[in-house]
Order: sequence, then C-alpha cells, then structure tokens
Amino acid sequence: MIQRLLGACALLALYNLAHATLPEPVARAAADAGIPANAIGLWVGPATGGASRIQHNASQLMNPASVMKLLTSYAALDQLGSAWTWKTNAYLRGTLQNGILDGDVVIVGSGDPDLTWDRLGQWLRDWRARGLREIRGNILVDGSLYATPASTTAFDDAPNRAYNAQPAAFLVNFGAITLRLNPDAAGSTVNAVPLTPAAPLRVISHLRSVAGACTDWRNALRSSFAPEGHGFVLTLEGRLPAACGEKELNLKVDDSTRWAGAVIRAQWQEMGGVWQGDIRSAAATTAGAGLTPFSAWTSPTLPEVLRDMNKWSNNVMARQVFQSLGDDGKTPLSPERSVAWMQTWMSLQGLDPTQWNLENGSGLSRIERTTPEQLGVLLRTAWRSPRMPEYAMMLPVIGKDGTMRSRLTNSAVAGRGYVKTGTLDGVKSAAGYVLDSRGEWQAFALILNHPKAPGAEAVVDATLQSIYSATPP
Repeated sequence: MIQRLLGACALLALYNLAHATLPEPVARAAADAGIPANAIGLWVGPATGGASRIQHNASQLMNPASVMKLLTSYAALDQLGSAWTWKTNAYLRGTLQNGILDGDVVIVGSGDPDLTWDRLGQWLRDWRARGLREIRGNILVDGSLYATPASTTAFDDAPNRAYNAQPAAFLVNFGAITLRLNPDAAGSTVNAVPLTPAAPLRVISHLRSVAGACTDWRNALRSSFAPEGHGFVLTLEGRLPAACGEKELNLKVDDSTRWAGAVIRAQWQEMGGVWQGDIRSAAATTAGAGLTPFSAWTSPTLPEVLRDMNKWSNNVMARQVFQSLGDDGKTPLSPERSVAWMQTWMSLQGLDPTQWNLENGSGLSRIERTTPEQLGVLLRTAWRSPRMPEYAMMLPVIGKDGTMRSRLTNSAVAGRGYVKTGTLDGVKSAAGYVLDSRGEWQAFALILNHPKAPGAEAVVDATLQSIYSATPP
C-alpha cells in the first residue's frame, strides 16, 4: 500500500512539474527575447471546462494591459444585455420659428462610447430635418452624468497620443482627430491633412521628411493644440522618414467639449446651417426645467460598440463602457462606483474579487492586476453564457482583422482563434480562444511582465501555435 501511495505521489509530482512547464516553443521564444520564465504567466484549458492543460505561474498577480477589456466587455454584456444602447438627447432653450432658434441647444450627455464624427453628422442631419437652420445662441453640454470631470493627467509622456483621451459624458470621435501624413522627398515639409471635419482648425506642419528606415515613426513626432477662435490651431513638429509613405496619425485633443463644438460646426456649415455662438459646459439640465425635447441620438447596440472597442483596443471606449456598469439611473457615474459594483458581480460569476485590482477597466493602468488563471475562469464563464456568440464576435481574429490582422497570416492557426492582445511598457499579453488541430476550443491567457516584454511578439505567436498543435508541454 505504501509503495502504491509513493508511486502515485511520484506520478502526481511529475504531472505537476510538466503542468508548470512552458511548452518548448514558448520557452525557446522567451529565451530568444531575453525574458525569464518567472516573468511569464500562462494558463490553457478547454473552453468548456475540466482540467487545465497548462498552468505556469497561473496564480501570480500580473499587469494584463488591454486584456483587462475582456472583463469589462463580459460584465457589460451580462449586466446591460445585447440590446443596450446609449441615448443622447438634445433640447431647445428658446423659440424655434422659421428655422431660426432664438436661444440655445442643450445636449445631455449619455456617456456614448462610439459617437464618431460621422454618426454625429447623422444626428445633425436630423436637426436639419426637424426644421432647425440657424442657432442664434450657444450649444450647452450637460455632462453631469459623470461624477467627476476628466483628468488632465496623461498616462505617459505622450499626452497627445489618442490612447490618452479621457472619458466624457459627451465624447465626440473618441476625443481625437485623425490626420493623413504624406512625406515627400527627404528634406521637404510633410503635408498634414485632417480627416476629421473640424472648424475652425488651422494645422501648422513643421514636420520634415527625412531619409532612413520607417521605424517607430510616431515617437519622432510632437504635437500641441492651442485655442483659436471657436476652434484650435494644431502645431506638428518632428520628422517622418520618406520610406514610411502615407500614414494616418490619431491625436487626442486637449479640450473634449471645445473639440465637440469644432466637429459640430464643420458639419453644420456643410449642411447649410448657421451657428455664430459657442459651445459651453452647462450645469445639470432636465426637460422639467422648461426645455423642449427636440432630437435624440441612439448609439449602436452594445455588441457593435464592443466590437469597435476590442478589435482596435480603444481605451477611452473601454473606460466609457466601464463607467456605465452599476448604473442605477440616479447616481452620477464614476470609475469608483463601477469598481464597487464589479466586486459583487465577480463573486456571482465564480471569479475571485481579491485576484483583480481594477482602476478604469481598460488596461491602460499601472495598477490593474489579475492572474492568468482568473482570466481562464472568465473566458470559460463567458463561453458557457448565453452571450458567448457576441463575446467571441467582438475579438480580433488571428491573421484576419483588428489588432491580429498581421499576425500568423500564413500559418495553420490563421482564422482559428479569437484573441485580445495588450501592450504597455513592461507588459505583453494575449488571451482568448483557439480552435486546436483536434477541433476542440481551448481558452488561454498569457501575460508577460518584464522590461523586454513589449518586443516579445514571438512569444505570443509561439503560444498560439502550441495551443493549436494540441501537444503537451
């Protein structure tokens, strides 16, 4: 009996050792990237449940970067539902007669995460169709849905990069502008053309086209916005290699309310509308305060919003969705309120709240943490839920679209997985689902926390290929 027990213990020890070992291709890729095994956390198991296939540092708290959006997305689908939309209302303060409003338009922000400039244009067309041609007052924005104003502190030393945009109850085009850059021959000025309609907007380009390879070109650019009239002047500095060819650059605009006014003004003028006033933040206003309901804009449904958010890892969208969680219809929304709601919700989902440190739900954070194993629990919970189709649909497809469009395009795993990735200074992560070579769906979570992690794309690729091959560690 003792010999049998010792034998069983030995087998269990060998199993646990293998279970804790990285697949050989993953270990090799990590070694080539200069990343030690103790900086890697990996969990792999059948999506439907049962014993996990791989657990390597799986219970270690780590920074997951944008993979944190998986939690925010499932919580939103579970709480808000697939038919959820955000509705932004406009009211009139004054008299509308013969197409002329002698007064103000009041916009009550809803926290819509996906109010792009073109969708805003559709809404403005509705204003015109309802008989409004000239606004003789101001456009007032009621942003009281959010408890606190957006922070002016950037996440890093690139304050105008689009990922640094802050949430707002009325956020237009993610608080960012898109520019098309066209470098000519080395030594010439780079032409910068706004692709987002805004007026007035003056662009001063001091960008110079230079010789050399097209590497890390965004970090060689500098930008600054300054108020000018009703709009902005944007100044660009730096250099762009001519070898880059045409590029698109997304920049955060410093004042989201002023930016919304510039986008409205440009499109309103294109429609033949007249507006000489300004856009201003306003105190909480309701229809009961003597305002006339005028027009409402309804966002796309939640699954469509989550698809836009996750395919391209849009941080400010994730922060807006996160703030919608736990909404009781009475209390202003805040990240702190959402964190408190999430603590209770996670326990009901079989997740361990003590294994999740939350800040804003986007992963653009230095303090957010979880474990690969907890991500595995989340992925399995979502897989078994009624919202599984919408959940998988929102994720980038390996080698096909979103942030995974250029990864493993000619490999056997292309098109056979839904994967959310994340990158920060010192962080590389990936999590989702892979259909392995045996036709079984595997859930996985990979997190690397190390100074060299951002350059470790090969470790992610090796992990996906190892999961697909369905070979043991």
